[in-house]
Amino acid sequence: MTHRYLKNTVSLSLDVEKCTGCGSCVEVCPHAVFDVPENKAQIRDRDLCMECGACALNCLANAITVNPGVGCAAAIIVGWLTGSEPNCCGSDGECCG
Repeated sequence: MTHRYLKNTVSLSLDVEKCTGCGSCVEVCPHAVFDVPENKAQIRDRDLCMECGACALNCLANAITVNPGVGCAAAIIVGWLTGSEPNCCGSDGECCG
């Protein structure tokens, strides 16, 4: 089963110009967010991203940025654990996305 997160709220970005096509992002991403056709990475489905940050940490070209733990992924997990609807807004009222 593929878990979808809150639509259009992910902080993930990819600078294709910097990408060297090494495929590290594909190797470390737990949700298959990336593909590397024709030696350049592309975001296959950004709404699958859980903002863990593994892709950015392993990108030697620094072509990927993500703000891990901004709250959206955490909101989904808390929602699953508590049986409640995810709320992407933090306690300070700030919302991502």
